[in-house]
Formats: sequence, C-alpha cells, structure tokens
Amino acid sequence: MNNTSTKGAAYIALVAFNKENISAIQACNFNGYELLVFATGIELFGRWEREKLPIKAVLVESEILGPNGVTLLQTLQRRHFINIPYFIVTNNFSGNPLTVALKFGVADVLKLPIKKEVVETRVNFLIDNWTGLHKEDKINKVTAFKTPLIKRVFDVFFAGCALLTLSPVLLIVIILLRLESKGPVFYYSLRVGTGYKIFKFYKFRSMYVNADKRLKDLKHLNQYASTSAGVVEDIKNDEPLLCEECMRAGTKCQKPFFSDDNQWCEKSFSEFKKATAGSAFFKLKDDPRITKVGKVLRNTSIDELPQLWNVLIGDMSIVGNRPLPLYEAEKLTTDRYSLRFMAPAGITGLWQVEKRGKGEMSEDERLMLDNKYAENHSFANDIRLILRTIPALFQKENV
Repeated sequence: MNNTSTKGAAYIALVAFNKENISAIQACNFNGYELLVFATGIELFGRWEREKLPIKAVLVESEILGPNGVTLLQTLQRRHFINIPYFIVTNNFSGNPLTVALKFGVADVLKLPIKKEVVETRVNFLIDNWTGLHKEDKINKVTAFKTPLIKRVFDVFFAGCALLTLSPVLLIVIILLRLESKGPVFYYSLRVGTGYKIFKFYKFRSMYVNADKRLKDLKHLNQYASTSAGVVEDIKNDEPLLCEECMRAGTKCQKPFFSDDNQWCEKSFSEFKKATAGSAFFKLKDDPRITKVGKVLRNTSIDELPQLWNVLIGDMSIVGNRPLPLYEAEKLTTDRYSLRFMAPAGITGLWQVEKRGKGEMSEDERLMLDNKYAENHSFANDIRLILRTIPALFQKENV
C-alpha cells in the first residue's frame, strides 16, 4: 500500500491487483481521486475501519465468487461500510457468476486485460452518479446468504433431540476411544463454510495422535490425486511452531492450523500444501492412521456426531455442503468451484447420499454435486436428503 497522507483527500481502493494491472490503472484519469493499494481485503477492511478513509470506490482483482470478490463485498455490507461503487476485475466474464455478482450489489464487472478508456468511463460515471443509481439498485439487491428461520428452527430442534437421544452412544464411544489409544476424545480443525466463513469443526478422534504428521508419507494413496502431481518435498518434524517471520516479530501466528494437540504456523504448513497441490481434496483409501474404533466410527458416521454442537451454535446446518479444511478451500476460489460456498454448510449433503457405497468418487463429481445442491437447496429438499441419509449411514464409505 502506498504511504500517501489521507488528510483532505478522497480515494479509490485497489485490492489484490498484480503489479502490471496496478500500473495500468494508475495510468487512468479518475478526476483527481488518489489510489490506495491493498494486498488483501483484510488489509482494506482493517485500515478503512481504523482511519475512516474517504473511499469513493473499490476495485478488486478477483474471481467473482472468490474471497476478494463477492465474499469481500458481503463482509463490507454486513459492517455497513459499503455505500459506494464496488468493481470486480476478472478474466471470467460470463454465465451464472456474473449474474450473481450484479444481484449481490457489485456495481460493474470489468474484464482483463485493463483497457484505459473503459475503466475511466465506467468508474468515473458510477462514482458521479452512484447516489441515484444505488437507490434504484436497492430494490433488487440480494443480501448475503442467511439461514431461513424454518431451517434454523429445524436445525436446533433436530440437533438438540439427537444429542439427548444419542447420549448413551456418545458415552460408550468416549470410553472406547480412551481404552484403545492415548489422546483427546474430541478434536477440532478450522474449516471453511458458507461465504468462506472459518470456524472450529468438531469430531470424535478416529486417528492415532500426531496422524497429520504422516501425511507427507501417504500422498501417493490420495484417491483424488492426479497422476501428474509433482514430487513431494519432505516436511521436517522438528519445525518451529512459528514461521521465521512470526519469530522475528515476536508474536503469535494469527492463522494457525490445529489437529489433536498440535499447532502449526500457516507458513510452516506450506510444505503440506505443496504436497497436495495436485488436487483440491485429500482422502486416503485404507488409511493406516485410523484406529480400529475410528474405522467403525467413520463407516457408521458416528465420528460426525460432535458436529451437532456446531449446528446448535449456528456454524452449520444439518443439511448442506461439507465445510472444507483451509488448504482445500483456498484452491476452490474460481467461479467454477466457489458456487458451493454460497450454500449452507452441513453435516450431510447431496454428494454423501448420491455416491456413498457406490464406488470411488472423482473430485469433479464431488464438486458438481456440491454446485448442484447450491443451486437447488430448499427446506423440502433438505428433508428428502435427511431421509436418504439414514440408509446411507450403514453403507460402506468409499467417497
């Protein structure tokens, strides 16, 4: 970000642009407005909130449904920041994502490469006429996804009744896990749900402690792995908790990963992301890290029961697309894939009942079913999926 003083000036914010495109926009004439450059939407939000910046427009370079696209706009809308033109500059410029962008309140979508005359004309016109245009736009504006009241009431009732009814089963599972192997009964990982919201995702532990450290040795067993995946570099087991940058700053990492009793700095975990770079999803056949009790828990989906707590507190619904680990979600920000994040996050969903027990599922099949659910979800369809989930629980899982 540049160091220009903000006193007495008005600004156009540029978010997540590469250097070449920043230079192209800097060549435009914006009628005296200065440019402020931000590496991420988080950086924009933080400084905007602290300094009350007089920003007249926001331009982001992003996939329409990516974290710096419609998702960032939703965040700004929720915090009542955004009453100015919001532009998305992207390579993808057609189909359903474009319609979604305009309905969610994006002022305009500009196609790369940047054309000076087009950007100048559209940005200046919308800044100058935004007040009148915005009043008309509010009539058809679509707000961020919010769980319907009937769905939320059902989720709380269902989850509460299930926890009470299954409490004897939960107690037995806790005892068996304690007897078979050392370690915590429950664990959580950070997952990405609706609108790329990050939350703590709870499950019964079904693996031996420190299982995540063995991932580097098991990549070749990934059932979603591409045959063209690159060579995996070793991950050192003695890596420090913090990356070098965090250690120099003397602060704790703000984006840690958690599993069992372990914690990694995000940058220290980058080697794992390289190891799974060939595929967005990571799932092993006959995973040797799973305990005997854990195998039963997984095949019957009993390991998922602690997620009823996530449902009670509103992180998830009973039915929806599965929330993903951070390292998977960060690969699904293109328009083709990110539609799945515009639907509720849930314990069970369309791909679980469609493919469970019917053989292995490809990554494209899973994403296709996630998108299908996002486009067609309703309370009535959710009830149908719940009724189909019950027999699916007792089928062998290969998806």
